[in-house]
Amino acid sequence: MDIFFLQRSRLFMGMSEDEISGALSFLQAQEKQYKKGHVLLHAGDVTERLGLVLEGSVTIESNDAWGNRTILSHVGPGQLFAETYALLEDEPLLVDVVANETCRILFLRVSSTQKLMSASGAWATKITANVLMISALKNLHLSGRSFHTAPKTVRGRVMAYLNTVSLQTQSTEFDIPFDRQQFADYLNVERTALSKELGKMQNDGLIKVKKNHFVIC
Repeated sequence: MDIFFLQRSRLFMGMSEDEISGALSFLQAQEKQYKKGHVLLHAGDVTERLGLVLEGSVTIESNDAWGNRTILSHVGPGQLFAETYALLEDEPLLVDVVANETCRILFLRVSSTQKLMSASGAWATKITANVLMISALKNLHLSGRSFHTAPKTVRGRVMAYLNTVSLQTQSTEFDIPFDRQQFADYLNVERTALSKELGKMQNDGLIKVKKNHFVIC
């Protein structure tokens, strides 16, 4: 286990090597590897474990009974998924967690908020505070997505999303974590309509785009 990598993650932020080791032992840490497209967690599942991405990435998706997919978020190295469900006993997942590429995941058995808070040691207090911070940041992210999908036009949604990424990266040139189909699913639009609109926006001098690399002009 790469302790230095874990120390750089938000989950273990501010924790010493000994504290991290204690947390890994108490939370029954287990590392697993998945291939692209594998569903790590299915909607309807109940989980006691949260996942920390060590390598690669996963997407959080809503897939309905009619085959429609909406991508809610992209989770990369050092980031968490399913922490809310792991802390709430017997709460079924409403989303799928899917490997976006070959990935390594560290699972931690939290079981419930009560179990986490009843643990002894400084690591328990720190990790609880870190989970709270992560949850707050995810709330901001989900609120951001509502802004991205609020505009009625494809162009409006693209511009809302790209503006957010530009503010977050403090740059007018950046990569987004989605391929074209995933970007369409995230914005809740058809892929052909998205590709057509990106071409129009490029012709209008608003952006430059190559695959997932964007420049705001």
